[in-house]
Amino acid sequence: MTVGVRFRTPTLRYFRFQGEPPPLDSFVVVRTPRGLEVGKVRTPPRKAPEAGEVVRLASKEDLDRAARLRAKGEEILFYLRARLKEEGVQAKVLGCDLTLDGRHLLVHYAASERVNLRPFGAELARTFGLRVEFQAEGPREEAGYLGTLGACGMESCCSTWLQGFAPVSIRMARDQQLPLSPDKISGPCGRLLCCLAYEHPVYQELLKELPKKNARACTREGVCGKVQKVNPLKGTVELLLEEGKILEVPKEELE
Repeated sequence: MTVGVRFRTPTLRYFRFQGEPPPLDSFVVVRTPRGLEVGKVRTPPRKAPEAGEVVRLASKEDLDRAARLRAKGEEILFYLRARLKEEGVQAKVLGCDLTLDGRHLLVHYAASERVNLRPFGAELARTFGLRVEFQAEGPREEAGYLGTLGACGMESCCSTWLQGFAPVSIRMARDQQLPLSPDKISGPCGRLLCCLAYEHPVYQELLKELPKKNARACTREGVCGKVQKVNPLKGTVELLLEEGKILEVPKEELE
């Protein structure tokens, strides 16, 4: 059995454990291919492909050390950003994560075009005495790293509670009666809003009880028309009658 552990992005990685499962929202020390790292448990035990193992619950010493390493990572981040700017390299450094032994550095970056960062990796290795690895991130991961405000006015889900990126489609926006303008249904990352997938199952259940758009429907009183619009949250449909009049009808009154 494994537990899902979150690090800097919403994408969970799963680690096997021995004995009692670590509690939800506890910090654990896990073994990854890079070494020991500290993450937060975000799921109950489940079967999932493993990325490593849980070594122990994080102690105060582990958490204090991780905090010091995050501060060192911030120092390296600003150094690397300055060097990229000096050399005119079009890449955005999102975060610099060090393993718990302070020897291995993982640099997360975003770039619209392919860039060669190997010379900078060699420079960081000489300057800070580290093994350096670069990892490219997509637009959604970038938003999760930097933190943004959503259309709702709250801090974006990807930088707070989200535990993975679900597939999102235009069909979800259609089912929720949303305008299909990219400005209305896209997040700060430029991709479709993650909350479309979060809310879609509710709309699917509501739509099962309503006729489809453009179908012909009749009321119990025998008034018939073409379904012009479906309002799943209100539980009504708008019928276009033969004389051109629009009639809003609750689902309970449909034949």
